[in-house]
Amino acid sequence: MMLGVQRTGVTAAAGALQRAGLIRYKRGNVTIIDRKGLKDRTCECYGVSKREFDRLLGDRAKRNARSDKM
Repeated sequence: MMLGVQRTGVTAAAGALQRAGLIRYKRGNVTIIDRKGLKDRTCECYGVSKREFDRLLGDRAKRNARSDKM
């Protein structure tokens, strides 16, 4: 929903990234295997999207990640 795309599109993209050995994707859970390889496949919009994500959810996401480790 956040991406504004249909589930089939996400499934297809995730499958391609998994076949490339960049992520592991199963039932909505994504594990990044090769972060550099994944970044190398993105367009310049990755930086724009990341900055916007960090601006909107960055502090909350960091807090959630820390609490998940406890």
